[in-house]
Amino acid sequence: MPAQKIDGQELSKAIRAEVAAGVAAHVAAGGRPPGLAAVLVGDNPASEVYVRSKRKACEDAGMNSWLHRLPATASEEDLLKLVADLNADPAVHGILVQLPLPKQIREEAIINAISPAKDVDAFHPQNVGLLAAGHPRYLPCTPFGVQQMLARSGIPTIGKNVVVIGRSNIVGKPMALILMQKPTKDFPEAGDATVTVVHRGTKDLPAVCRTADILIAAVGVAKFVTADFVKPGAAVIDVGINSVDGKLVGDVDAESVSPVAGWLSPVPKGVGPMTITMLLQNTLKSAVAAK
Repeated sequence: MPAQKIDGQELSKAIRAEVAAGVAAHVAAGGRPPGLAAVLVGDNPASEVYVRSKRKACEDAGMNSWLHRLPATASEEDLLKLVADLNADPAVHGILVQLPLPKQIREEAIINAISPAKDVDAFHPQNVGLLAAGHPRYLPCTPFGVQQMLARSGIPTIGKNVVVIGRSNIVGKPMALILMQKPTKDFPEAGDATVTVVHRGTKDLPAVCRTADILIAAVGVAKFVTADFVKPGAAVIDVGINSVDGKLVGDVDAESVSPVAGWLSPVPKGVGPMTITMLLQNTLKSAVAAK
């Protein structure tokens, strides 16, 4: 029997409706409409598509959005000046600098320059520290989306064994922090799970992954996870987005894994739509806090 599909696209529709209602209530109470400013340096086609999707999502939710473009030849100083202007603009509640950046610009310098209150991606060291301490200002968008996929699909995390494949600052590390911590008033989304973080250097990787009740693949290698990685009945979340012969595929070999897993998120229409949705939620949260 194939795994039950965890449909991120359908879940995101429900959450976006909640966000739109929250925006309307915030504005009706006299608040400034939430505003998200995206910055695109150069002309990376994938970034163009992603930013366009974010702007459309903002429009549908009743939010303001702006796209600031800089040429690929822009200097770090040029980008820092733009970020400073956006930090000072009260109409902007969220700042998103699309990565990757050209080689002459240090990503760390730009991330550190964004006001933590407007860092709706939650990449700033202050926001990373707050998450690690269990008092997050915002949850990073992709891990937040995964957490919501599990929660809204009725897949419990409390007391479960979770294995996260990948240790990036964007997905792997914050995903582990979210799922391992104890739920509190400040952090109701925390998973209270037992979490193992693995990577390609882990010995006997498939065997470690087979201990997981919930397996989250964020390694960035197409079809890396096969049936021998999966405990029968486990929930498998595929965070990967890889292009193979012009087709989007995940880090999970869905054809191999589906007969073994209990739940499986697809690629596309899985984690991707949820990432954008949680960005909207964080931007609304920023606007409410700024009122």
